[in-house]
Amino acid sequence: MDNKRKLGVNGFGRIGKLTVWHHVSRKYFDEIVINIGRQAGTSLADIAHYLETDSTYGSLNGYLYGARSKSVIEDIQESEGTIRADGVLLRFLRSARNPKDIRWKDSDVRLVVDTTGQFLDPTLGPDQAGGSLRGHLECGAEKVIASAPFKIKDKGKRMPEDAVTTVMGINDNAYDPRKHKIISNASCTTTCLAHMMKPLLNHFGAQNILSASMATVHAATGSQAVLDRLPKAGATDLRKTRSIMNNIILTTTGAAKALALVIPEMEQIGFIAESVRIPTCTGSLIILVVNFQDAMTGESIRRERINQIYRQTAENDPNHYLHFSEKQNVSWDIVGLPKAAAIIEGHETHTRTAEVTIDLAKVPGIGKGLIAGTDSIVRVPITQAVIYGWYDNELGSYVNMLGDRTVTIAEHLA
Repeated sequence: MDNKRKLGVNGFGRIGKLTVWHHVSRKYFDEIVINIGRQAGTSLADIAHYLETDSTYGSLNGYLYGARSKSVIEDIQESEGTIRADGVLLRFLRSARNPKDIRWKDSDVRLVVDTTGQFLDPTLGPDQAGGSLRGHLECGAEKVIASAPFKIKDKGKRMPEDAVTTVMGINDNAYDPRKHKIISNASCTTTCLAHMMKPLLNHFGAQNILSASMATVHAATGSQAVLDRLPKAGATDLRKTRSIMNNIILTTTGAAKALALVIPEMEQIGFIAESVRIPTCTGSLIILVVNFQDAMTGESIRRERINQIYRQTAENDPNHYLHFSEKQNVSWDIVGLPKAAAIIEGHETHTRTAEVTIDLAKVPGIGKGLIAGTDSIVRVPITQAVIYGWYDNELGSYVNMLGDRTVTIAEHLA
């Protein structure tokens, strides 16, 4: 085994490709081994072309050095399956699809980032038909990071002891290098949402938050159809087969479930999450609605108080994951913004306080003796806050924070 720092990347789609961009820029790893699992184009030069160009973020050299820079791709070795990108050696594997068949050990790869989105159940063994995350461990890797939330198919199974979900800046210290082998980096939406909720929980406490809901207005992803197509056998959501270029599409998100994994206090709060897909290539928005039980006396929770919480959190964030903006942004303004888990649009924060009338006689668990002889009607002040948070669901937010997670795990490898 040599002393080079090596990273394995399984999958070369949107997140896989941009993960390579991130680490070519970062220069922490000396070599990146990328498993495509199939032949692509007519030669390695075609793979290099795909790596170098991007319809959303421009060219790799432009990302690294600006618009006037020259290509950073060199030394394409077809026989070796290698390319040098800005001096970083990239080695491409083009045969194995199943993780257990990828020869990570032969390449001295100890840490793998799986960006395929296909292997998300940490309870499945390495010999699972179709593959599993544990297949990476079987063939030589010591740690594997999934670039999506876990999905346990058998609802009767619990999360394995060696698996954990983390969001950088929220619960990244939940990762125990002595115990955890499989790590989920959650999702782009969960990452943004966690950084929007955590400051409110820290300031008000979960006991003063009655309920919360969110809707993400999300850019298109590669799983959506460019043109309408016939649904697969057994498909129940017909909207997923409609053209993302022409439609606003209602869909679902697992952000609420994943959020409770990284912020356990959320279990105490009624929470619901929805998602809408729109025809943009990246740049998404969370609209967060939070209901607070306000104080019976004193000043109500106002817009400026909410903004000040985010403003101070952003100023005190050593990693600069949370940003606070008082500009009037549109989605393209935040695309590519480095490590911005959430950009709070302070200009659009809104609050409204009103009294909610409650008949205690209709509240389960309150004995009649407790309200006998008194008025059973009480009025409770409730403040509803609407908060907007932007995030670049690809490179700017998610991939950059995935890169931070990757490096912190690599640093713990002996």
